[in-house]
Amino acid sequence: MVVDDDEQEDSDRTEGEISPAIVKALTRAKTLSKRAFSFDHRHDRCKQRVYLEEEDVELIFTGYRYRRSYLYLYYLLCVLSSGIVFLLGRWMPKRYIAFVAQKCEMSKADCIAVLNEWGQIAMEPVFTKYYGGPIDSVFSPEQLEKPDYHDDDTYDETVTTGMMHDMRYFDHQYIRFIYNPSAQSFMQNSQWKDPDWARAVNCERGIGRETHQERTMVFGQNIIDVQEKTIGQLLVQEVLHPFYVFQVFSMALWFADDYYYYAACIFVISTVSVVTELVETKKTMRRMRDMSRFTCNTKVFRSGRWRYIGSEELVPGDVFDITDSDMTVFPCDAVLLTGDCIVNESMLTGESVPVFKIPVTDVALQHMDLSLSNMPAEIARHFVFSGTKIVRARPGTSRQAVPVSAEDDEYGTSPPLRGLAMAARIGFNTTKGTLIRSMLFPKPNDFQFYRDSFRFIGILALIACFGFLISTVNFVRMGVPFRMMIVKALDLITIVVPPALPATMSIGTGFAISRLKRSNIFCISPTRVNIGGKINCMCFDKTGTLTEDGLDVLGVQCADSETGKFGEMMDNADKMQRAAPSILEKSTPLLYAMTTCHSVKAVNGELIGDPLDLKMFEFTQWVLDEGGLGARIASVSESSQDGGNGSMGGVVSTVVRPPGGKQFSLEDMIAHQTSSNSVENNMFLELGIIRCFEFVSSLRRMSVIVKRLHSPGMEIFVKGAPEVMTDICIKQSLPLDYAERLAYYTHHGYRVIACAHKSMPKLNFVRAQRVKRDQVESDLTFLGFIVFENKLKPTTASVVATLGNAGIRQVMCTGDNVLTAISVSRECGLINKAPDVYTPRFVSGDSMTETSEIVWENTENERMTLDPITLKPSTPWSNDSSNRPEFPRYSHLMNDYVLAVTGDCFRWMVDYAPTSTLNRMLVKGQIFARMSPDEKHELVEHLQEIGYCVGFCGDGANDCGALKAADVGISLSEAEASVAAPFTSRSNDIGCVVKVIQEGRAALVTSFSCFKYMALYSIIQFTTVSFLYAFASNLGDFQFLYIDLVLILPIAVFMGRTEAYPILNPKRPTANLVSKKVLTSLIGQITIQSLFQGAMFLIVRRQPWYTPPEYDSEEKNIECYENTVLFLLSCFQYLLVAIVFSVGPPYRKPMTSNRPFVIITAGLVLTSAILVLVPTPWITETMELVMIPFTFRVFILVFAAVNFAVSLGSESYMFPHVSRWIGEWLDGRKSKREHQYQQEHQVYAPPLQHHIPQPQYGYGTQDVTNPALMQQGGTINDDINNYNNNHSLYGANSHAVVNIPAATGAATEGALKKKTTGKKASVKIYKIVEDEMMAP
Repeated sequence: MVVDDDEQEDSDRTEGEISPAIVKALTRAKTLSKRAFSFDHRHDRCKQRVYLEEEDVELIFTGYRYRRSYLYLYYLLCVLSSGIVFLLGRWMPKRYIAFVAQKCEMSKADCIAVLNEWGQIAMEPVFTKYYGGPIDSVFSPEQLEKPDYHDDDTYDETVTTGMMHDMRYFDHQYIRFIYNPSAQSFMQNSQWKDPDWARAVNCERGIGRETHQERTMVFGQNIIDVQEKTIGQLLVQEVLHPFYVFQVFSMALWFADDYYYYAACIFVISTVSVVTELVETKKTMRRMRDMSRFTCNTKVFRSGRWRYIGSEELVPGDVFDITDSDMTVFPCDAVLLTGDCIVNESMLTGESVPVFKIPVTDVALQHMDLSLSNMPAEIARHFVFSGTKIVRARPGTSRQAVPVSAEDDEYGTSPPLRGLAMAARIGFNTTKGTLIRSMLFPKPNDFQFYRDSFRFIGILALIACFGFLISTVNFVRMGVPFRMMIVKALDLITIVVPPALPATMSIGTGFAISRLKRSNIFCISPTRVNIGGKINCMCFDKTGTLTEDGLDVLGVQCADSETGKFGEMMDNADKMQRAAPSILEKSTPLLYAMTTCHSVKAVNGELIGDPLDLKMFEFTQWVLDEGGLGARIASVSESSQDGGNGSMGGVVSTVVRPPGGKQFSLEDMIAHQTSSNSVENNMFLELGIIRCFEFVSSLRRMSVIVKRLHSPGMEIFVKGAPEVMTDICIKQSLPLDYAERLAYYTHHGYRVIACAHKSMPKLNFVRAQRVKRDQVESDLTFLGFIVFENKLKPTTASVVATLGNAGIRQVMCTGDNVLTAISVSRECGLINKAPDVYTPRFVSGDSMTETSEIVWENTENERMTLDPITLKPSTPWSNDSSNRPEFPRYSHLMNDYVLAVTGDCFRWMVDYAPTSTLNRMLVKGQIFARMSPDEKHELVEHLQEIGYCVGFCGDGANDCGALKAADVGISLSEAEASVAAPFTSRSNDIGCVVKVIQEGRAALVTSFSCFKYMALYSIIQFTTVSFLYAFASNLGDFQFLYIDLVLILPIAVFMGRTEAYPILNPKRPTANLVSKKVLTSLIGQITIQSLFQGAMFLIVRRQPWYTPPEYDSEEKNIECYENTVLFLLSCFQYLLVAIVFSVGPPYRKPMTSNRPFVIITAGLVLTSAILVLVPTPWITETMELVMIPFTFRVFILVFAAVNFAVSLGSESYMFPHVSRWIGEWLDGRKSKREHQYQQEHQVYAPPLQHHIPQPQYGYGTQDVTNPALMQQGGTINDDINNYNNNHSLYGANSHAVVNIPAATGAATEGALKKKTTGKKASVKIYKIVEDEMMAP
């Protein structure tokens, strides 16, 4: 097909390169971005909701104006209260704001209260400075549209004049928000685009000095400068933490109670801890600053001439030279205007494969949305990111006329070619800036264990208050002086709430991270380690993760024109050139396609590119030449119409030639001009790549326009997925056994790429640059298949088996063919050999049509299908119950079939299917094939919505979004740390997944053990002191020191050192601190230790040598028999509970493997035994002990041994049975209540229906995303409760399925989907679905 010169203007030359799906997605993103700032002024003009897409965070802004009189009163109260009011205001910011300020409109606010979705508040001052520029130079046209709620009275002159005199803004976490008078709200301007950026030729003009000054004022400097806090600021921040304030309060109390030695030691330890924390924080901030801060000299085109400036002076619109020798790293996010470059984006993606960038087109510029942190692939190939390394940069020809300098004009030389890029985003608005912000301000962890731990600390505080009241009453009864009474009662609070508890809980995580690092697994998010222990669904990419990254070419197979079918397999390039004539007509162009249709580039003599393309090109053994840029080839003259050779030369950047072939030169041409044409052509066979249409995930193909030396016209070569080739190839060119051969290869796990071509004899250079992609990729002649051998990595099968035995669900998520994915899954054991696999197929419509129909067919037998709603196997006898055979119960079928879902079906199910059916697909789907990067991300989020704790393992490139969205993302990369995922493994196999889960489980169990130990330590000491308070006694100064420093500190540190157990257990550790098992253990041990102390207290008072203590109001009354025996017994209790709580298998190795812990524990037991049996006079005096008979000392040891035996036996045998009994009792009560609810409401289920009527519940008949329907059916919480109640009544214990009316069902499901979007479901919906699928 020939394209006439006048058919297309140059401005539309690339129309069609942006796929409709991408355009639709970009339009939707712009709409969401526009809505992200919307709010209703009619209700509250003081508030504004903002959604930050790149952070996935919703913020609420509230405008406040300071009340000066109240502010000064607050300062006075801070002084008068010695800082107590200041602390309260710091810890309770809502109270502080409500006291010193009042709400006001955004336009009048002195400060903005920023509230995030985790309840954290930050006060940001609003700054005002003179701007004097047009408002459209600050905000995009979408942001300047008048909102529906506008009131003309509220607009200022900015709206009418279009000029912004004063710019009001505030900065929050390095994001600048500027007040928009048109929308009457604060907005980001990171998505701003100059209206002149619609055409690439306009972008090359650069900007002037005045424009630069304006944009510097609006956007700031182009530098990611993490502000380091001063030592004073860090000290105040650290010391004013509630736990350190509590420690200061405790030390003051101990000094007041004359515990000088103990208070001094704790002061020294706290000081060392604070200093160490400050030093580490300072180092971390310095390291972060050094990593993020980057400046370089940049050659920029400004005010009509080139000059060197510092990269920090760049602003959006600046044009700079990427080929300059000083530039090795891109200083900002920029659009490539001319030339090309190869960049290493491993810092962003974790993938070290270089990426090729090409100049931007006008259509790409028009569709470029700078509000998106993750650019679509069609835009990203023209977009370079800040912080990425330049592997190679080459100049190109400018689109506009370049002014000739006087020197060039004098010597008759042309200006040098340059590679130009235009700055689009700078500073923290860049993608690198977003990643740095995510590291500086990570999302607060919503892990259940952390929530429960702080709740439990609150319970301990309540116990302390209860003890405070009882002690106060007792002291009043005894006539204790008021000062001593208050001091001793408050001392109970310092005992019950240990300030070192949070630090102790993180010890296990620290050990786990160090062990992971030794295994070459690096973690940048420590809180994710514990979450790794709760993973119950693991998603894997296929290529490069489960299988080898570099696929080996098994061979090629071409169509035979004689038989009309595929010929024999050819396993090398020589066979392709010596094939039979009926095959040679296809094998030769297929060889040319393999040598040209790829993304391989040559850098410093080394080929780089996509591993599949590299293997394909290496198979041909041809030579690729990119170095000289001077391979001149003959071309058809633009004015020539007869196809003859013209004299016009063209510059081709990439040339390929066969092995041994010579590069074309004019001298050799003249020397061999007497030779035959065939000899000449063979000697100078060169293929020049004129234009490349890059691979697009939505199209699943790529194509090139190629010029052959001494040949008229040009050739088109296309390669892509076999499924899409049938739509763009001439039907007559397809072999008769096309589908059969494809099915054979994919069923056996091979990866297949199809190739096609066509000749365009009248296509010249000018037309080649204008032709549309859809014109190139149409009416093609099919050439053949390239078959790649998809080998499994050596460790894949064993790791999959390990995870399967551990009961962890495994999902394959790949962009490859669904049959290939099924074959690889069977080979590695991800799905068993026996289960049936069902794949979806559109009977009518497509993924974009709401009324489409899908059929789920068995891959081995198409007659076997699934019910389209329930996704349960349907039978041909379903309508004739009398003759149908007895069908097995679904409980036996639950593991007998799985779903292999394709990307287009997944897209339709998410957009249009009922939520119940979508959830069933998510639960039963084992393979998700032909998935785009965005769909992988979406799959992870939907799995999380139904209650799974999801892990994702991928190579970090296409999987970047899914890695970030997963609860635990593991990137396989050679980089030490990648911001693409919380975990980065240098080992290129999935063995790291098992290691992360093992260490996560060990860290989680360790955190529980340390928490229980510290809580019990506090309760033991609280019990001891409470008994002693009965007669106004207490533990001595050195007794406290011995307990806290000699016993507790080393035990707490080395207790978490036990390594992970090497075998994964099917049962996951609990993350619920208030679970039956944990509470039974904790309360049981508290009861045992308290009873033994109480028994010892009573026993000692019944001894014949016992004398009651004499109370002296002027003394501490430390030395007494009760003090001595309770102190000695408690020393053993601290040690025995450490042993009892040192959980070994199935999540950690046995305690004996932790040698430091065993040695220290044994040493402390021996020390305590010596303290009991043979105390020296010095120890007795120092510890303030009294002498007791030796026989009773032996009794204390025996009593401690019995205490240990009872505690260990109860923990190992009694408490598990008690917790199980409690669970059964609670489940019985729950079932009884549900049964009573069913009887009271007289709810009955209709009979079982395999086929629910289509008008009521069919695909495409209801819009579950309709906002109007979402508003029906009550509150969101009611919807979730209704969902649970329905399951409880008609789930696994029932023989019926509930039919919900269409509107109500849509409302309920829509509301539930709205509730759970992007959030972890509080209800384990996947368990509900599993039970419902197993119900007969």
